Amino acid sequence: MKFVTAHAGSDVFVGVVHEQKVVHLSKADETIPNTMIECLELGESFIEKVQRVLRNVQLEWMYALDDVQLLAPIPRPTKNIFCIGKNYADHAQEMGSVADRENMIVFSKAPTTVIGHEAPILRHADVTDQLDYEGELAIIIGKKGKAIPKDQALNYVFGYTIINDVTARDLQERHKQYLLGKSLDTSCPMGPWIVHRSAMTEPHALHIETKVNGEVRQSATTAQFIFDIPTIIATLSKGMTLEPGDVIATGTPAGVGKGMNPPRFLQSGDVIEITIEQIGTLRNVVK
Repeated sequence: MKFVTAHAGSDVFVGVVHEQKVVHLSKADETIPNTMIECLELGESFIEKVQRVLRNVQLEWMYALDDVQLLAPIPRPTKNIFCIGKNYADHAQEMGSVADRENMIVFSKAPTTVIGHEAPILRHADVTDQLDYEGELAIIIGKKGKAIPKDQALNYVFGYTIINDVTARDLQERHKQYLLGKSLDTSCPMGPWIVHRSAMTEPHALHIETKVNGEVRQSATTAQFIFDIPTIIATLSKGMTLEPGDVIATGTPAGVGKGMNPPRFLQSGDVIEITIEQIGTLRNVVK
């Protein structure tokens, strides 16, 4: 199942993609909330409700996929987005460092960074000369938990989406930390939807590809993770509670603009397309 937050007319709603149409879930079942986080907080009962809707889907509940605007699946997370740094050894190498295989790098992006599929990425020319892309698989947490054991971690995942961890490299270096360089407005495109974990055969064997203006810049597989998803969840939750709707970006492979010789940073008009196997393509244009 592919879950979306969509906009049609004046209506913003949670939907599920069904045969190239979007089913408006709260029209089909008024007990289903209109925000993704509230839906996730329902737990397994949310999936049960959706399955009942799809067994008896009605035409009046549906929109053509092309007739709705897809927002980020979680348009405004309640927390910063958790991000794992240098989780691919080749990306660490292209950035001039050696991957730490014992202690993962964790940083965050502000909730105000989030935009959806096809929404414009602001160039921020008055702030940065080094705007860069990072294609990443993202985890959506579906169940509250703390001190989650690795062997149970995947049970806390609701599903998976795509994130572009847009980064101002010069701000990142100037301030000696990640937050400002990672948190410019529009610097977290997310989407186009969340694929439920039941539809994902193996999250550690997904091909990920990033194109800029049609040129392949990143091509890798999540099998190259240094820290796998259970390890990420177990580490984050050791002393901190994870909650439904929390978003975790799992890191980017080699091929970012900063790592090229000479570096190739994003400019107005550039088209970034990130494709992850079994999910789809997230597309955004720099404005």
